[in-house]
Amino acid sequence: MDFFSRTTHFDFMRWRHGAMAFSAVLTLTALAFLTFRGLNLSVDYTGGTVIEVAYPEMVDLGPLRQALTADGFEDAVVQHFGTPKEVLVRLAPRPGVAEKELANRAVASLGKVGAGEPRLQRVEFVGPQVGEEITEQGGLAMLAAMIGILIYVGLRFEWRLALGSVLALFHDTIIVLGFFSVTWMDFDLTAFAAILAVIGYSLNDTIVVYDRVRENFRKVRRGSSVEIMNLSLNETLSRTVMTGVTTLLVLMSLYLYGGELLRSFTVALVVGVVFGIYSSVYVASALALALGVSRADLMPAQKEGVDARP
Repeated sequence: MDFFSRTTHFDFMRWRHGAMAFSAVLTLTALAFLTFRGLNLSVDYTGGTVIEVAYPEMVDLGPLRQALTADGFEDAVVQHFGTPKEVLVRLAPRPGVAEKELANRAVASLGKVGAGEPRLQRVEFVGPQVGEEITEQGGLAMLAAMIGILIYVGLRFEWRLALGSVLALFHDTIIVLGFFSVTWMDFDLTAFAAILAVIGYSLNDTIVVYDRVRENFRKVRRGSSVEIMNLSLNETLSRTVMTGVTTLLVLMSLYLYGGELLRSFTVALVVGVVFGIYSSVYVASALALALGVSRADLMPAQKEGVDARP
């Protein structure tokens, strides 16, 4: 029988305690890395020099990165910009080195690659105060999103489900940030945009599950809260799998062919989507059960008033 046309009968909640312990360890580990190691912030946040050069013919980025690394620019971010002949280089600030001198040294390094003499298009400097403003505004945006989601889910469902969904979003966000801290990948504005997209994806998946949970608590008269939760998860499993697989296929294509510019964005989304699916089951749903959600909490309110006709 086709998997996508039938209801499965997996006992998801059987493993909820072990899964919650695993999530707690993973979250604490991510928080520890973020606290003591932090993130490898890109020029978008730290400030630095942005150089755009044009070559007379198409150029491969690999030799450019090797040339810059050999000349002491190990932290340089190199990517195509517009066409395969144009290259954008981002350099972190160097104490005691003027912007113009830094740009000249980088352009000289780029000229060592056998793709013709590079033509300097522009040089821009991003001050650290801009990066601080971006960091502050980004944090406020994420906080506002969390508060708005808490209010929305609380009004639509019930406070236990609302708290479970927000904790699941917090879990997914911390895991993605922790991944960047552990791997020391560049964390740039595209990675931050991906985290906001992960919040939306994870919330949508959780809302689908919660809708079915509420429906089954009202429709199914027999069965414990755990059984109703398992039933709801199994009924939404095919939708979750199809959505997740198709999303990951697109992200794999972006990772393979999107280039360096989209690398951080794609990786953040892949990690976020995987853990977003996981958290809908073993964080949001399991926490709702741990908080004691029951049929009485999700039944529609009875209207008051008695018919006064004789």
